[in-house]
Amino acid sequence: MNTDEFAVRAPLATTLPVIGTSARFPVRRIYCVGRNYVAHVREMGGNETRDFPLIFQKPADAVVQNAGVVPYPPMTDDFHFELELLAAMKSGGYDVSQESALSHVYGYGICLDMTRRRLRDTPAGPSLPWELKKSFDHSAPCGPIHPVERVGHPASGRIKLEVDGHAKQDSDLSLMIWCIPEIIATLSKYYAIEPGDLIMTGTPHGVGAVLPGNVLVGTIEGLGSLTVTIGETPKKRA
Repeated sequence: MNTDEFAVRAPLATTLPVIGTSARFPVRRIYCVGRNYVAHVREMGGNETRDFPLIFQKPADAVVQNAGVVPYPPMTDDFHFELELLAAMKSGGYDVSQESALSHVYGYGICLDMTRRRLRDTPAGPSLPWELKKSFDHSAPCGPIHPVERVGHPASGRIKLEVDGHAKQDSDLSLMIWCIPEIIATLSKYYAIEPGDLIMTGTPHGVGAVLPGNVLVGTIEGLGSLTVTIGETPKKRA
């Protein structure tokens, strides 16, 4: 379609680099799973049992590329990092079984679920939509995708985040409450899993606040690293 046929400027497609090829991975949707490590549930004051997974979404254009800048968002004074394993999907549909779930995964990567932990000048309460805390601009830094053919399906391995060289999160993927096949099977009961979908699989304990100028480096065993810098809050447009 010619660009003159759009009523307003069309948004750019969101893509991620793929290790070992010049091809890019197109991002369709970003699904997120919360409270998926027992120690993180404890630090947030939650129930430690295998309750139904906490599921939410982020917009595709919230992705920040590796080595990018994450602006400190407005309307908060408590901006947190949450390092996570990312699953990139190549197929799926509805009602994917746990037994077949991994056959629909294209690859894996590292991501950050950036969170406005506390909102400023906003009514608080149990009915407060999670979108305000989780689904804002630049809230989804993502590293490159590592195809399954290169890295397999990681079910264990060290997951670690450093802020300015100091370790803040340090855990193992094997401690996830809901494993990746369970997550995919559960999501597919409510959504059709399609090529280009990303699934953030939850964060271990140790989440904390960051400020402009902080450099975050997340690593997962076998998947390299993801680095972002926290920038200043965007200024109002004139």
